[in-house]
Amino acid sequence: MLAPGSRAVLIGDSITDAGRLAEGEFGLGHGYASRVAGVCGRHGVEVLNRGVSGHRVVDLRARWDADVLALEPDLVSIKIGINDTWRRYDAGDVTSAEAFEAGYRDLLDRTRVGAPRASIVLVEPFLVPVRAEQWGWREDLDPKIQVVRRLAGEYGLPLVATDGPFAQAVATSGLGPQAWAYDGVHPTPAGHDLLAEAWTGVVRLG
Repeated sequence: MLAPGSRAVLIGDSITDAGRLAEGEFGLGHGYASRVAGVCGRHGVEVLNRGVSGHRVVDLRARWDADVLALEPDLVSIKIGINDTWRRYDAGDVTSAEAFEAGYRDLLDRTRVGAPRASIVLVEPFLVPVRAEQWGWREDLDPKIQVVRRLAGEYGLPLVATDGPFAQAVATSGLGPQAWAYDGVHPTPAGHDLLAEAWTGVVRLG
């Protein structure tokens, strides 16, 4: 549970970033992190957004000390993985599921040592295919989603499920995938609302 006076650090890629870098050091962006901050703020919980567009697990490892541990968080929320898949298809830069797991595990282990009192929340990556070829990305992404789920179970951490809820939203809304993610990856305002609702449904505030 996040008590009043707690600090939560949300870290990840462009989905977390959502334009926050243009707003300066304390920017929250226009995405789910800002929505989460609004809910948390009503409970006296500070939220810091440390998303950076384009980042993968390897990039989080490089900035973990400065962007997470140095902030002395009470909670760390990790949302990463889609770029570890995307770069395979747009740049031929492959991150295997094994390398993804090793890098992710390193983040968890370093957090437990460097911020032993901090809670950790894992937010799984997702894909909402809007182009036919994006269905082929599933071959690469699905094992990475399973890595995040498996690590959540192994480490006893809360998991924010996203891939299934996005698929369900597309299937049941009648609005089509682009109502939820413009390009299959980046959420629309409705998609960010869905993410924020999933996150606040898992993280207890009090």
